[in-house]
Amino acid sequence: MTIKERISYFSKLGDFLKNFNAENDVALNLSEIDKKYFDELEYKINSAVHYNGWFTRNNILFALKQWSEALTEENLETWLKTYAIKEDITPKTVAIIMAGNIPLVGFHDFLSVLISGHNVLIKPSDNDKQLLPVLCNYLAELNSEFESKISFTQERLVNFDAVIATGSNNTARYFEYYFKNKPNIIRKNRNSVAIIRGDETESELKALGEDIFRYYGLGCRNVSKLFLPKNYDFDHFYKGIYHWNDIINQNKYANNYDYNKAVYLMSEFNILDNGFLMLKEDEGYGSPISVLFYEFYENKDQLQQQLEEKAGQLQCVVRKEISAKNEVKFGETQHPKLWDYADGVDTMEFLINLN
Repeated sequence: MTIKERISYFSKLGDFLKNFNAENDVALNLSEIDKKYFDELEYKINSAVHYNGWFTRNNILFALKQWSEALTEENLETWLKTYAIKEDITPKTVAIIMAGNIPLVGFHDFLSVLISGHNVLIKPSDNDKQLLPVLCNYLAELNSEFESKISFTQERLVNFDAVIATGSNNTARYFEYYFKNKPNIIRKNRNSVAIIRGDETESELKALGEDIFRYYGLGCRNVSKLFLPKNYDFDHFYKGIYHWNDIINQNKYANNYDYNKAVYLMSEFNILDNGFLMLKEDEGYGSPISVLFYEFYENKDQLQQQLEEKAGQLQCVVRKEISAKNEVKFGETQHPKLWDYADGVDTMEFLINLN
């Protein structure tokens, strides 16, 4: 397959995913191949919801929608035009150890390996193994060459040339030791923060709610901490995010909320609570589910210096006016572009240099 052909096939996959629309919930004009895989993916969506309590149908459809919007020929060509991808490479086998915290969280690595011309060996997470095989089968239907380029394993990884692994800080240490003799990208825990100026509109804070609560806060792009000006009006923030109040009706989220609230009350920590989200003043960056850490700041320059020093721990910085590469506006954390790399590591550059 040429690069142009690979772009075309992934673009067709994006068109197929447009049929899974959370707002519409009705299939669009289906091609013969789309018809073949529409029911299969619908079945796997329901299986994923049943298998993993964090994977609601709404969140799965949201993830599929983001990929349907990303996988266009225009986006793919814009992403790849800055790279010197050779047509005549000798394909390497790249193992991907996928996380399972949000639906299709490892898809960008999967896409990057295949679009660069390499073969992929996937070790999926038990929490997210329903959806990707259907997308692989769809690609193989478009071109049978994908069958030989994609493989899955639940066993110990063997016969691979490089690895991309995502896990916690603890598992990352294991990965770094185990894969020290292979070219690798090892990803660790990252968190996202939001800087509040105090003059945000209600609509901007409503958008921030998406950054906080989408996927129940389980993703590295979810905001887990706020930086607030002194004497900030918390009522303004709570009013802005109130439309997410139904989240407390999700059992797993509610269980975390009840547990964390009990721990904080027994420990006599000062917390703010609106019935579905607790705010705790804390210097940490990774807050528990149903909790948002916050910290006050007085000097913007000092805050900027602090964030620069902590850059290795941060995925996104959300603020009203963006000025740096990892900064995004309110409501945009869960809409990354193809060129927005996890941990700021250029996956495509890594893959191109394997040859």
